[in-house]
Amino acid sequence: MITTTLKRFYDPTFTVSEEYKSSLPDLQNGPASLIEGANVPIQQVGISNFRLPLKYETRDGQQITLETSVDGYVSLDAGKKGINMSRIIRTFYEFRDEVISQDVLEYILRAYRDNLGSRESYLRLHVNFPMIQESLRSDLSGYQYYPLSIEGHMDQNGRMKMFMHIDFEYSSACPCSFELAEHARNARDVAAISHSQRSLANVTVECSEFLHPETLVDMMRNALTTETQVMVKREDEQAFAELNGAYQKFVEDAARLVYDELNKRSEIVDFVVRCNHMESLHSHDAVSRICKGVPGGLR
Repeated sequence: MITTTLKRFYDPTFTVSEEYKSSLPDLQNGPASLIEGANVPIQQVGISNFRLPLKYETRDGQQITLETSVDGYVSLDAGKKGINMSRIIRTFYEFRDEVISQDVLEYILRAYRDNLGSRESYLRLHVNFPMIQESLRSDLSGYQYYPLSIEGHMDQNGRMKMFMHIDFEYSSACPCSFELAEHARNARDVAAISHSQRSLANVTVECSEFLHPETLVDMMRNALTTETQVMVKREDEQAFAELNGAYQKFVEDAARLVYDELNKRSEIVDFVVRCNHMESLHSHDAVSRICKGVPGGLR
């Protein structure tokens, strides 16, 4: 039987000296001989979903603090075993008191490349962005939350690309179902209700300059019109039914409406849109996907 003399307790009084730190093993920065598998570059390696409160500026100049999920990655060259993962978080924490902006994104991405000795760097910030939504006819209002991501990529030449993602919920009333319901009323005096469904537009835009989240939300509201509601009285519900009747849309219509709205903005370099109508008639969804069509761009 093997007997060990190792101490089996944690000593909170132990102080780490510089000499002791230098003696600690560091496999991540070990030689290429330690690499498992193919000795090839890795496009992204890092940490996903570390959270902290970050500051954002609203369109009217106010600052708000939101819980943010952060993904930070760098590229890894062939011949390198790995990276020091903690540097991803430590580097980001140097900017934790800054208000998120285009310049701050660029500073963080550059710091990632420098601190981890990488060619490229990536960053993604995800929040649920709150905005007050007024009810359609009553005097109520409530917070609508928009899943929003801000993403940056810096290439080996130090050029940054910036993207924003938003998920926007709306209602889609089927034009075909509306006409069939009207036909049943007129031809046979039969009560019929046309179907509509909760729908979701997933939008990614590449921006030449930082967009306020409210601006992107307004563009989606302008394009699709029938946003789902937060606070509703009977008069609001009736107004929503009228709104759906006035703005009926197939999934193909929805994609083209969003395309038209995004294509008007000069600061939006490229975009891709995916609309999903979660059918109330069928057991499957109706989906359309459209992109701006920039050569080598988003697809």
